[in-house]
Amino acid sequence: MTVFSSEYHVGEDDRRSSKGYNIAAVLCAVALIALGITTFLIGRKNAYEMDTVPSFEKAIDEGRYTDALSIYRGIQDEVLKASPDDQESNAFRIKMLSDMEFIVKDRVDTLCNRIISNRYVLTASDINFLDSMRELTSSVVSDRLYGICEEFLLGKVEKPVVMYFFEQLQPIGNFAATANPLLRELDYIETATGDVQTAEKSLDKGDYIAAVKKYTSVNEGYDGFVGDYCDRRIADIKETMYEPMMAEGEHMLQTYKFYSAEQLFSDLAVIFPEDEMIKSNLLTATSHTSEVKEYRGPIEVICVRSLIADTDTAFAGRYHSANLGLYLTTYEFEKILENLYARDYVLVDPENLIEASDPTFLLERNLKVPKGKKPLVVVIENLQYSASAYNCGTCRRLVLNDENQVCGEYVNSDGETVVSRTAEAIGILDTFVEKNPDFTYDGAKGIISVSGYEACFGYVVAAGEIEARNTALSAANLPQIEVTNDDIDYSRERVTEIVDVLADNGWKFASCTYSYIEDCRNTEKAVLKEDTEKWLDQIGSLFGEVHMLVYPNGNYIFGTDDRAVYYKNNGFRIFFGGGATPYYTYGDNYLYLDRAMMSYKTLNRKAYEELFDYTQIIDPAREQNEEN
Repeated sequence: MTVFSSEYHVGEDDRRSSKGYNIAAVLCAVALIALGITTFLIGRKNAYEMDTVPSFEKAIDEGRYTDALSIYRGIQDEVLKASPDDQESNAFRIKMLSDMEFIVKDRVDTLCNRIISNRYVLTASDINFLDSMRELTSSVVSDRLYGICEEFLLGKVEKPVVMYFFEQLQPIGNFAATANPLLRELDYIETATGDVQTAEKSLDKGDYIAAVKKYTSVNEGYDGFVGDYCDRRIADIKETMYEPMMAEGEHMLQTYKFYSAEQLFSDLAVIFPEDEMIKSNLLTATSHTSEVKEYRGPIEVICVRSLIADTDTAFAGRYHSANLGLYLTTYEFEKILENLYARDYVLVDPENLIEASDPTFLLERNLKVPKGKKPLVVVIENLQYSASAYNCGTCRRLVLNDENQVCGEYVNSDGETVVSRTAEAIGILDTFVEKNPDFTYDGAKGIISVSGYEACFGYVVAAGEIEARNTALSAANLPQIEVTNDDIDYSRERVTEIVDVLADNGWKFASCTYSYIEDCRNTEKAVLKEDTEKWLDQIGSLFGEVHMLVYPNGNYIFGTDDRAVYYKNNGFRIFFGGGATPYYTYGDNYLYLDRAMMSYKTLNRKAYEELFDYTQIIDPAREQNEEN
């Protein structure tokens, strides 16, 4: 029984297995049939879809515009009726609509361009196409009608061309709804062209605020097409200008250009009246500004050389450099600044005295300063760092620290290299302004004049400097240097980085001739010309446009002299001579100012009593040395 039972159960399993196989086979057959049907249907659908656009284009080619429009509208209906779950198929239908619209647009644009460029006369066939394709041609022609009016407003197309364009398209019934109102506005559009083009010119110059102001002004006088255009342009400009204008204004605040920041944020507050950040920045600016008035009176110009940073090197021992009297110490320069600040002087930019956009003539501008303040210009003389001055305790070059601040670098009496902001007049003045922001009017700092015969900022930046550098090093009992082209490239990069930081922080630059010519007044033009060409090529190329020239030793050339004319023709418009008392004058295409040389030898001049108290200036380290 057991065996029989076992055999019985095996047979039953076989029957069940056979039945399962039959069911599976039926299901597979059904699936294959369904797949075949689906593939067939999809194939028919794809064939239909792939054939739709060519059929549409063929109907247009054959003039069967009703058929073409029926094809387009049929697909459009399918898109509107499509299930949200049928995104893939719907995307393909939308692509077909786009392709058909492009076919029509291309043909309409071709006709429109021929009308504009060649005064083409539409044929009966053209008119039939434009009129019969209804919404497809209507949208394209409407855009072209608005577009040519916009071009007319911007001065890109003449009115007769516009009138002819309308003359060809306006009679077609499908376009009259767009064309007729625009035709009635053409005279208003013509009236607004000048102001709109002025706004666009401001925009081309990057003056967003002037552009928005002009468009707002135009918008107040027009509605319709011009008003709508102004609304769009104002919205576009506001979106474009916000971030760069905010960044510019915040940078002004960081660099003590409070008066410029106040003007900028005041303008932005009108354009973006609800913006809280603009309001906050405006409050910051106005808290550092005061009433400004035109100034008419003397303009004080003081001039210093590089400073004695290490008094131990300068004054220690029995034998001192004969040149020590030419230099101030860092202590003495800072005391001069303190005295000038206490006597209500404020740093100004001499370029604010001129309008020099035209190279052939110069216009006078009245200087403005905060009420109760007196203008001051600071010139740092010949900042090349000659090796001949190393034993005077001066810096050897300029460098940037980790905070991207300009510092002086020197070797102290112990042979250690020291980097410090307060080792040079640049960093001392920058630091003083940070503590006393009202010592500068709108971020002005000073003028740095540079020659080039040995170095620039302490770096050899041209092959022509190597010999002079090594000669000076030998005279100072220092080892000579070997300089490769790679070294020169590296040095030029470092100087450029320093120049960028200085310019960004309100410093301006001047030439003091390439060779630091001691007496320009008695130097022949050919020599000055060769020297200037060297300066422009080797030094000026690192500084960008430079418009100021500081005559070495104050030996200036009269402005009408042919040699001075040569300088002016090469971009120099502001010249500094020498004189203990303030003096400036406008000449033929130039501004001239005297500068008062500050040195230990000159500090006790009677003419300087208005600037500082001599007894408060002298460095104790210098006095101690004299006692010894």
